[in-house]
Amino acid sequence: MADILQVEQVTLRKAKKPILQQISWQVEQGEHWAIVGLNGSGKTSLLKIITGYEWPTEGHVAVLGNRYGHVPIQEVRKRIGWVSMSLDDRFHTKGQDTVLEIVLSGLHGTVGVYEPLGEADVAKAEAAIETFGLTHLTDERFLTLSQGERKRAFLARAWVAKPELFILDEPTTGLDLIAREQLLQTLESVATTKGAPTFLYVTHYPEEIQPFITHVLMLKDGHVIAQGRKDEVLTKEMITAAFGCSLDVIAQSGRYWVKPM
Repeated sequence: MADILQVEQVTLRKAKKPILQQISWQVEQGEHWAIVGLNGSGKTSLLKIITGYEWPTEGHVAVLGNRYGHVPIQEVRKRIGWVSMSLDDRFHTKGQDTVLEIVLSGLHGTVGVYEPLGEADVAKAEAAIETFGLTHLTDERFLTLSQGERKRAFLARAWVAKPELFILDEPTTGLDLIAREQLLQTLESVATTKGAPTFLYVTHYPEEIQPFITHVLMLKDGHVIAQGRKDEVLTKEMITAAFGCSLDVIAQSGRYWVKPM
């Protein structure tokens, strides 16, 4: 199988403080990974390196067959869909834009639409909007959306350019229980469609790991403490080590639920 991602002995230091230490990780075609760990474990820093917004102090990264340092990063980013909490800040001045305009901006990775777009572009955006269940809100202003609807709009924006790698950094942050489960069900449906991209899903919460996820990377204090197939990683021993307290894991209907011991 072809490699989607190769991370080789990556270390990241800031002001001499180690953020990531000797991370080696490989993602192959057909795999979907969750990245799990507490705040400060290095999850978001690792994503920034993968997307080329941080540069490792040591080590090498190759994404979609492109080794960083030998290719234009911007060209690689065009093949990646990334949804993170930072989008709220980046789009805080775009409240008057419609959902359609927000999603159209994903075609060129801009904050807002600045280039002429044709009917084919609009059709792509409308298809992405439908995929994430927002067709009834296509012409609504972004500022009128609920938190859950905004999350879906950002997902559609990341989806519209047909990425080969789809990265979700804590996409359920700020959602209530019902909105969270609805979004997770949508992701399960989207990820299991024919031709879906490789997913990287970052979370603090093992119960968010949907059945479509095949593998888990577990981080603690900038180190990998476990990686592999999810049934081998999501054990009470590994979860206890990652979160620093005694926890049990209950597997049910393809989901993993954690409770104190």
